[in-house]
Amino acid sequence: MSRILRILLFLLLPTCIFSIYVNGLKISYFLRPLWESPAKPFRDIPHYYHGNVSMEKLCKLHGWGIRKFPRRVYDAVLFSNEVDILKIRWQELYPYITQFVLLESSSTFSGIPKPMVFASHRDRFKFVEPRLTYGTIRGRFKKGKNPFIEEARQREALDQLLKRAGIADDDLLIMSDVDEIPSRHTINLLRWCDDIPQVLHLRMKKYLYSFEFFVDDKSWRASVHRYQTGKTRYAHCRQADETLADAGWHCSFCFRRISEFIFKMKAYSHKDRLRFSLHLNPKRVQRAICKGALLFDMIPEEYTFKEIIRKMGPIPHSFSAVHLPSYLLQNADEYKFLLPGNCLREREPIYL
Repeated sequence: MSRILRILLFLLLPTCIFSIYVNGLKISYFLRPLWESPAKPFRDIPHYYHGNVSMEKLCKLHGWGIRKFPRRVYDAVLFSNEVDILKIRWQELYPYITQFVLLESSSTFSGIPKPMVFASHRDRFKFVEPRLTYGTIRGRFKKGKNPFIEEARQREALDQLLKRAGIADDDLLIMSDVDEIPSRHTINLLRWCDDIPQVLHLRMKKYLYSFEFFVDDKSWRASVHRYQTGKTRYAHCRQADETLADAGWHCSFCFRRISEFIFKMKAYSHKDRLRFSLHLNPKRVQRAICKGALLFDMIPEEYTFKEIIRKMGPIPHSFSAVHLPSYLLQNADEYKFLLPGNCLREREPIYL
């Protein structure tokens, strides 16, 4: 081996190793289509709605009958720090919810201790107080443990809290993260219609950071269940094969303050994505929010190279604020950070 070749190897090998270390997760995500196939497609149920169409007609359009009385509805969530989105969610659903059920932990799924944020902001939610079942749980995450184990434990605790709230057979139960908001008319449809599926996923429009950055309409993890004692378990995974199209909004990382973004990044169950402290730099976070770029500088999670390439780079800006939660638009001054053209965030922290 010539001296020049040895020098080149000496220089290139560490560079290659470092590059793989830095970009290994990106490479893995990009090559995902080679080692993972998408799940079988959902059967999408067309969604019909207009304010001037009777409920009987709407149920019939979906192939369902109409009930004499609407079902009771329970909305159950695990809460971390999404105060603003929670208020928009509960205002959207308020007319049709029998009981709001919220469980809050003293730590994140990844084990970071946190204050009881909802408890300290409870006065903002007086409008639901007569219908609120609030529970707390102590975090038990241990270093080296999988964050999804702690997440599953908290979802089991939420099952028990629902029983305390008085849920009964054939009541409707909404299972979704706080930032997955079913539309008001969707829930009203499902509580009035007979013969709806036992479990129905809700297809939602997905947004990132605000309603300025529309990602796609493929968010499906939110679901509505006709409750069955001893069978229904709170989960955030695929539980059925049918989805109802255009049933709400999924606004991911839609926070008012930079500190809330940083906290969520640290608390995320997918903690492997946060590999470098530079990702937590407030100026970098703010730039990403205004550009529509991914906070973790990751490759999009897709199952085909075509979709990965299509979604690489910043999300295009959207300037439509049509068909958004009514409370958001009625209080646009308070929530302007969620509307197009208002990407700059507040710097004052809620907590550290």
